Amino acid sequence: MFLVILLSRMKLSSKNRGSFGLLLALGALIGSLAWEVLERLLALLGRDVALGIGPLAIDLVVVAVSLLINPGTFFGLLGGFLIFRSI
Repeated sequence: MFLVILLSRMKLSSKNRGSFGLLLALGALIGSLAWEVLERLLALLGRDVALGIGPLAIDLVVVAVSLLINPGTFFGLLGGFLIFRSI
């Protein structure tokens, strides 16, 4: 059963574009949070690791959005993409 799931790969189309975006966003969020937790745990152990970019900000007067990007973000994006492909 698992082999059948791995062999059937989902392709991006107009019907599943929302699912693709959602999986990428969730992957990026989970990866960023996991990396932040890892950095804080390493800081408690005496290792200072600060790999990140940001904050990247977009200010549209009404709405302001800022993002902190770290290596976990990219790992999460990759994970979201791989999950999408395996569905």
